[in-house]
Amino acid sequence: MRVAIFTETYLPAVNGVVTHVKTLKEGLELLGHKAIVVTADSNVKKTQASKDILYCPAVKLEKIYGYDVASPISADRLRMLKDFNPDIIHIHNEFGIGLSGVLIAKALKVPLVYTMHTMYDDYVYYVANNELLHKFLMSASHKYAKILADSASALTGPSKKVEEYFKKCHVDKPVTVIPNSVEVEVFNRHTVSRDKVKEIRERYGFGENDLVFCFCGRMGQEKNIDTLLKYWAEKVKPDDGMKLFLIGGGPQLEEYKELAKSLNIADTVKFSGRVEHSDIPPYYASCDCYITASLTECHSISMMEGMATGMPVLTIRDELNADQIEEGVSGYYFRDADEMYCHMKHLKSLSFDELEKFKEDARRTIVSSGAQSIAEKLLVIYDEAIKAYSLKRMYKKSPRNVKKAYRAQYGDPVFGKRSSRPKRKLSVKAKRVSKEEKQNRRKAEKAAAARYNAAKEIRRQHKKRSRKK
Repeated sequence: MRVAIFTETYLPAVNGVVTHVKTLKEGLELLGHKAIVVTADSNVKKTQASKDILYCPAVKLEKIYGYDVASPISADRLRMLKDFNPDIIHIHNEFGIGLSGVLIAKALKVPLVYTMHTMYDDYVYYVANNELLHKFLMSASHKYAKILADSASALTGPSKKVEEYFKKCHVDKPVTVIPNSVEVEVFNRHTVSRDKVKEIRERYGFGENDLVFCFCGRMGQEKNIDTLLKYWAEKVKPDDGMKLFLIGGGPQLEEYKELAKSLNIADTVKFSGRVEHSDIPPYYASCDCYITASLTECHSISMMEGMATGMPVLTIRDELNADQIEEGVSGYYFRDADEMYCHMKHLKSLSFDELEKFKEDARRTIVSSGAQSIAEKLLVIYDEAIKAYSLKRMYKKSPRNVKKAYRAQYGDPVFGKRSSRPKRKLSVKAKRVSKEEKQNRRKAEKAAAARYNAAKEIRRQHKKRSRKK
């Protein structure tokens, strides 16, 4: 099978989507299939191919993590994809390259698979500077996601969060949940240089008996790092023998460093700054447990890489990601500072052999998430998408009497069917809303308001500092 994978961001950039696409490409090639990655690159002036990667001219968005965004329309891109002759097109982003995948799939008459990785509701604050614009962008992003979903023959996502997000966008197609995968041999603490691990622990002041908890990811508001720091300051004492290691760079890195100082936890909390993805394994191997309070993840790849390195996980409870860890086997969930600290104290109380067994159990739960595994799962989706697309095209080309006979025997076809707006009724019976549903709705509204207000405060502080300069 020949697969064209469209992604706005790819190597040497480092994030969850890049890791997922790289792993998928490697898995497809291991199984004897051909895969080409189509991506944006602001360093090229014209579309060019190199080692099964198609680099498309793009502009850099400095405000949004410096991402490259390409035009959705390109004659050279279409010609090169036509020469590649894909059996299926698989898009992983929603911007220029993702839209380009939709348009090229229609032009070449091949089925489209759409994988959503990011819940954009939690990122709107990066571009919205007032409440009215915030609401408009939320509505626009939902409508745009629906357009892409309606164009696809199959939808996938790394967690149930994607399924819930599509429901909010009024998409009624089924969503196949395919968890992210990791390079289990790369993230193996037994193959990491012990000298490198020792050097990292000494550099950041981790003692031989310290239990080191780490988080790896963007130092951004969406990762909820401020909550993690506040929980840590509230419960962890200097003589507990526990350290927090925050790995990664991002727009709020300096603010979090200042927050750690103001909370008087700078001695037990260390920041690495940006670390290249290829250099992360020894950083993980120098830690004992992975910890996160993020609620925006769709099956976090960083967390899975930590587990592959042999780290049990402490993660804040998120019902839509409740299958990320097996509680008591690969880690624990917490809901507040007390519960988090209770689990931390338990891990600290374990003997060396007990902790080593816990680490091996955590790794064992993630080993099946290799490149070949994810490729095999997606090949099933590809086959189903090709069959559905072929049936849809066959039906459309059929004479009217054949369509009538089909509907008489099987009912209305569901492939490619767009959900229409319901007709307005004169009288509508009110749906009874339970007390629990009302409470959940209020909680969601309060959480959205809190995120918006936090974003406003961050922008205010930025402007204040800029005026001082």
